[in-house]
Amino acid sequence: MAAGDCCYVEFVTILQAKVRAPSPPAISHPPHTYYRALIYPSHVPNDSRNQVPRPSDFGITDFEELMIPTPDDEKLSAFYIRAPKGGRARRNVTVLMFHGNAGNIGHRVPIARMFVQQMGCSVFMLEYRGYGLSTGSPDERGIMIDAQTAYDYIRRRAETRDNDIVIFGQSLGGAVSIQLAAKNQNDGNLIGLVLENTFMSMRKLIPSYVSLISFQPLRLLIEDSIIPPARYLTLLCHQVWASDLYLPTITQIPILFLSGLKDEIVPYVPSPFPYPSLSSE
Repeated sequence: MAAGDCCYVEFVTILQAKVRAPSPPAISHPPHTYYRALIYPSHVPNDSRNQVPRPSDFGITDFEELMIPTPDDEKLSAFYIRAPKGGRARRNVTVLMFHGNAGNIGHRVPIARMFVQQMGCSVFMLEYRGYGLSTGSPDERGIMIDAQTAYDYIRRRAETRDNDIVIFGQSLGGAVSIQLAAKNQNDGNLIGLVLENTFMSMRKLIPSYVSLISFQPLRLLIEDSIIPPARYLTLLCHQVWASDLYLPTITQIPILFLSGLKDEIVPYVPSPFPYPSLSSE
């Protein structure tokens, strides 16, 4: 299931539960708790927190399952998939992958397999806190600690410390990748950033997200009763992910933007990308 599809399912599930639920007690969770669940639906699809497909399920044999500690004492699940031997192998290149906002790293192994088999790279797949088998609860600050932890791990690990690194992010993972690349762009081992169907700001995405719901009764329900109009939702969103502020600061590495016309969550951004200040070559 694609990240966008997962997010849509989670969004509808939470709304339906809210409609059927009895009146909340006098003391309830603050609104931002519900919005955070919409942004980080880590339990969608079902069993995503404890059922993580392994690379071996997709025919990959040369890999490691890792558990990496963070500076704030969380433990992050990860896969390290080695590059193939011989042929077109680029054993000195490691792709650091960050996935979208739903599911877990196991659901993205087929993408990692493409990097390994077709491009000859090794791949490091990180699981955010609160996702898959990782501990903790996701939020923007914590996920960026996770991302830097993964980057530092690659740079310290004997097998990969001298490798060139390409950061690859999908959807939410694109926002993670942008901030990570902005912070580490002067590291000579970081050679590129690849972004697939990411967004420029979570607050800017919310109105577009609501407007993209094709089922009109549900859309009207969201706008008129269950959740305030989208413009007010943005004020309650504390998970900013302001890629529009970080992207123009990335000047030391090339950036490849990939965008699909049929993404149901992240609107297509026509070319040329609206950042004339981007000067990386």
